[in-house]
Amino acid sequence: MGMTAHRGAAGTAAAAGGSSDAGSAPAAGPLPAAGEPLLGIGAAAERAGVSERALRYYQQLGLLVPACTPGGLRRYSEEDLARVARIRELQTLLGLNLDEIAVVLRNEDRLAEIRLSYHDERTSDEDRRRLTRECLTLQESLRDTVKAKRAALEGFLNDLDFRIRKCRDLLASDPEPDTGQQDAPVRDPRDQDRGEPASLGGDRAQHG
Repeated sequence: MGMTAHRGAAGTAAAAGGSSDAGSAPAAGPLPAAGEPLLGIGAAAERAGVSERALRYYQQLGLLVPACTPGGLRRYSEEDLARVARIRELQTLLGLNLDEIAVVLRNEDRLAEIRLSYHDERTSDEDRRRLTRECLTLQESLRDTVKAKRAALEGFLNDLDFRIRKCRDLLASDPEPDTGQQDAPVRDPRDQDRGEPASLGGDRAQHG
């Protein structure tokens, strides 16, 4: 789970904090470094394995803030694609909803910023201690989120185990009937009067 500061940090914070208009799209991020390949929304969606609609929705929520050309077209970098992969990972691996993902991404973006500031030679020892305390708070918040999901999953597993045991107990208390032996066919008494068929050695075979 790598943590890299993303252009969408401000948009993610706004979406998580509720200070932005939910119906308005976030501002576009800055253009990436010169020479970095950029993709249109169709190519980006194909590369990321999501729909174009999903990309637009992530942008609307502030989870993703791609660059914007002077003509107003959105362009997606490798960093944006990694961001989408992280969103999908949090959805499928931990089962987080998009509101929870917004909080996780905001915290991870801030942790990446803290790491850069901490290793800056201009940062004082006092500021490093402050950054470390903030880092601890963010890490504990992330842990609480994961712990809550784990508790929910464990509860679901326990319920499934209970239902499985109940089904097995029902099967054990009501065994299947033995079908290994078949009852002899019921014979019509009138066959004795008519005699056995010739093929079975009956009277007609003797009088042939």
